[in-house]
Order: sequence, then structure tokens, then C-alpha cells
Amino acid sequence: MEKRVFLAILLSFVVLAVYQAVFPTARPVPAEQSAQAPAGAAVSTQVPADPVPTAAPVAGADPASAPLVADAAARDIVVETDAVRAVFSTAGATLKSWQLKGYLDNGEPLGLLPANVPADLTRTFTVATDDAALSRTLATALYRPSADQLDLGSAPGQLTFQYRDASGLNVRKTFHFQPEGKPYLLRLEAAVDQDGVSRPVTVSSGPGIAEGLAEGGFYHVPVRAVHHVGSDVKHQRAADLADQSRFDRDVQFAGVDDQYFLFAVLPGSERASVEYQALSLPASGEGEARALMAFDVSVPGPFALSYYIGPKEFDTLRAVDDRLQLVRAIDFGFFSPIVVPLLIALKWVHGFVGNWGWSIILLTLLINALIFPLRHRSMVSMKKMQALQPEVKAIQERYAKYKLTDPERQKMNQEMMALYKQKGVNPVAGCVPMLLTLPVLYAFYSMLSAAIELRGAPFVGWIVDLSRHDPLYITPVLMGLSMLWQQRMMPSTADPIQQKVFLLMPIIFTVSFLWAPSGLVLYWFTSNLLAIGQQYFTNRVTAVPAPVPGRSAAARRVRAGRTGGPKSS
Repeated sequence: MEKRVFLAILLSFVVLAVYQAVFPTARPVPAEQSAQAPAGAAVSTQVPADPVPTAAPVAGADPASAPLVADAAARDIVVETDAVRAVFSTAGATLKSWQLKGYLDNGEPLGLLPANVPADLTRTFTVATDDAALSRTLATALYRPSADQLDLGSAPGQLTFQYRDASGLNVRKTFHFQPEGKPYLLRLEAAVDQDGVSRPVTVSSGPGIAEGLAEGGFYHVPVRAVHHVGSDVKHQRAADLADQSRFDRDVQFAGVDDQYFLFAVLPGSERASVEYQALSLPASGEGEARALMAFDVSVPGPFALSYYIGPKEFDTLRAVDDRLQLVRAIDFGFFSPIVVPLLIALKWVHGFVGNWGWSIILLTLLINALIFPLRHRSMVSMKKMQALQPEVKAIQERYAKYKLTDPERQKMNQEMMALYKQKGVNPVAGCVPMLLTLPVLYAFYSMLSAAIELRGAPFVGWIVDLSRHDPLYITPVLMGLSMLWQQRMMPSTADPIQQKVFLLMPIIFTVSFLWAPSGLVLYWFTSNLLAIGQQYFTNRVTAVPAPVPGRSAAARRVRAGRTGGPKSS
């Protein structure tokens, strides 16, 4: 039974490891389909034709819509903070670039927004309304900025764009940076009115965040929709939104994310509706098109919305939302109640060690020390069960001629339970401790798979990024060898054929972990070594004499049955 439980645990981890292989990344939406919104879609992310910005009346233009407050030409406005470099365009008062200075990509600040966006797709923070002609003006007008550039450092600041024309259209968009000292939070206040009458507004995220920020392979997490509606937080791909892509009530936050980064709106007290739309961007060079996702936020009139555009780092997200809801955007899985304390503990250890790799090793050591008594009891029980195997097999052999439905088979179970009771062995004593440790192992797996703290974190030598796979594949091979060593040491109650099947598990794990984050492999390898050390300790301090085959009462009964009478030993 213990061997079956052990096999179940190993198979469970195989399922986790190869999940992305079984369920690969969703195919990009073909370019010709990306503009077709599903039924009930929000305002299209397609900019109406003729997106050429205009700042002043031209020959033949309607003087009734001549710009009164506008910029002279399309230009970029750069905002620098300690954490972010943002680039806005006066054409549409939209966001072109959002770079995170604390996270690098090929040595440069990481840009979260997709580059080279086609001209027919809506830019980030484009506003639209329920009138198509008016929406085209809002998307293409040249807005007058309140500053040519901003260098804020760690201080809060704001940038305002304004546009007004002779038709009575008046638009104002104000971006507040680092409100309350939160570096990745951007607050947008906007109002659209015509002849003094407020219009309903839809704000687009544009193509959202760029795909490819996490490494591909089994462990790649594509761009997904993430939303907290009511009491549920869901991560959904484009196919999952086919039945419902619009959310109108109790939206705590909504947006798009990938493995490590998030672009989300926090409506707060605003009566906002959020709708998602799948997009496809042509890839640079000869690569495949990129499957991205946009989300539109609709509000009835003038509004103030907060947007988070940054890393899914636990402490940062917790500081943004006083109700501690935004941290749920990190996909820790079913065991999140265990994962969060583990992550806090890992960060606490890192505060002393200063290296995430050594922090993983030390935390693994601490966890194994806590589960040492449970694992010890399991190992001792398995050794006792192994010592009883000759007598158990003798009993099973006596009843092998009976069918499973024969009442005589019940006597076999009774004899086996009597044997366990006589020897003081509990057949499930090895299972329960092992099952109690399983949630901790799952939680550690989930934590290391989602923790952005490991991104770009070096360990030793050739491992320069714990969030990526070992470039030399040394640690996965060592992990596989340690699994083989550990498996050969474990007391076995399986038959020879089952034992050969079990020997395949280290091979399966090794192949599955070749492209796993090296931090995850480091944890698993360390845990194996500690388990091997504990097995040696248990073998030395626990003396379980093995019965001599043929001397047990059960074996004597079997021989007596074959020869027609009992034999003395």
C-alpha cells in the first residue's frame, strides 16, 4: 500500500510537470479573425479608418469642428520615475511604452506593452464613446499636454492632456503617477462632454501586455484574462471567454497577465463594466503571430480609474490594495493558503542570506526538519511491512486458487489483519504521514513556479537565472540520479515487474524537469538528498529483523497444504 501511495505522489508531480505539454499554449488568433468580436462585444479595438491625427483646420474641413485647444503636431511625452519610464503620444493621448527599470530584458528595461503595434489597432488608454464619428475624433485628435516631459523620481506627479474643438467637444485626460508612493500604480481621470453634456466612455487597454516575457516550453504561461468578480478570481484564456467575455457587476479588478506581470484596472467605487477581446499581432521576422488580449472598461460618464501595470510581486501587490485582493492575481493554485506562508518564509530567509538559490536550499532544509517525524514514521512502517512480506505472500498463496468474489477470500483478509495485529504493524501507518506531507510539496512547487522573485536571480556558476531552465541541464540530471538512488533505498513490497516500472519514474521526472525553472529543480534535488539522508538515519537507528523464509507459521501452513499434512520446523 505504501508503494502505491508513493507511486501516486510521483504521478501527481508528473501531471504537474507535464501539464503544459498536455495542454499547450493556445494558438494565436488569425489576423483576419482578430477584428471579429464575439456577440455582445464591447467597443471594437479597431480604430476607424483614416487614423491620421489633425491639429488644425485643413482645406475643405468643416470649420464647426475646428480644434480650439490642441497640439500642433504628434509628438512623444516622456515620464521618468525611479521605477518606470513611460512614453505617451499626444496623438490620442495614449500610452506607447511602459518600461520597468527594475526588470531587465537582454540588459534593457523590460517593456510591458507590445512594440510595433499595427496602425489599425487601438492604443493603450484610447477613449471612445457611443458615437462612431466622435470616437474617431477622440482616437486621432492631437491633445495638448501640460508638460513636455516629467522627471519625478520617487515623488508623485501628473500629466494632463486636453482637447477642445468648435463643435463643443471637450476632452480632458489626467494621468496621476505613483499615487500614495505606489510605483506601478497609474490613476486615470477622464471626461468627455459635448456642449456641456457628459458622454459615456470606454477606455481600451490596447493589446495589453506583450507575450514572451516568460520562457517557453512546458512551463510557459501565455497571456490570459484575470479578473476578480464577486468572490472568485479566475485566470482564463481566449477560448475560456467564449461563453462570457463581459463582466458588469462586482468587479474588484480585471485585466491581463502572464507568468510574472499584470496589467489590470481597479474600478474602486466606479460603476464599471469590463469586456475582453482576443487579438493577434504579426510577429517580427518569420515567427508566428502573437496571441494577445485587450480589455475595455466602460463607465457612464466622467471617471477616475486606477491601473496597475507591473510585476506580480507579492509585497508590491499587497501594498497597492488595502483589501489584499490584488495579490490573488498571482496564480498559486489550490494550495494558496499554504503557498503564501511559504513565500513569506522564503523572503524572510532571503533577507538573511541574500541569494535566492541558497534561500531555497535553507527553506527546504527547514521544511524537511518539520516533516522529519512524519517521514520517519512512514519509513519505519514501510520497513516493518517489508519484513512481513514473506508471511503476507504465503497467506496470499494459500488463497490464490479462490476467485475474488469467493467468500473464502474474506478469510485471507482476516488472516492478514491478524498477522498485522500480532506483529504490531499498522498497514496504513506509512500512508498517512506521506499524505500529510503532500500539500507542502505541492505548495512549494506552486510557489517556485509563480514567484517573480526568482526572475533574473543568479545562484552559482552557470545558473544565472533561477526562473529559467539550467542551460547545461546539470541539475535536472543530478535530480534524476538522486531520485533513482532514493528509490533503490526505499523498502519495497512490490513484485519485480512493479519495481522495474518504478525505475522509470526518475527518467520521466528528469525529462519533465529539463525545461523547468532551475529554482524548482534545485528545491526538488535538495529535498531528495535530505530524504536520502533521513533514510540512512532510519536504517541505522531502526532494527527490524526480517523473518527467515519458510519459518513463518503462514509458510508452514502452505507447505502442509501441499504435502497433505503439517511439517515441523
